Amino acid sequence: MTIERVTVRVLLLFGDQAEVVADVPPAERGEPERYPAAEIAAAVGVPVSDLPGMRLTAVVGDDDRLSGWQRA
Repeated sequence: MTIERVTVRVLLLFGDQAEVVADVPPAERGEPERYPAAEIAAAVGVPVSDLPGMRLTAVVGDDDRLSGWQRA
């Protein structure tokens, strides 16, 4: 089993969710996906309020959901 790690960017916070997109030029981006902001912040060791604009890496799961958040 190969683990795929991708680079992403947190666009903004929407309530308790973080909107995350692939860290590629805007013309190449898909729609943002929402993930629990507190989970991401805890994984990378920052306050939730610091997430917008951060570049991170994450593991792509079999269901295409991201996990294993790390600072890029």
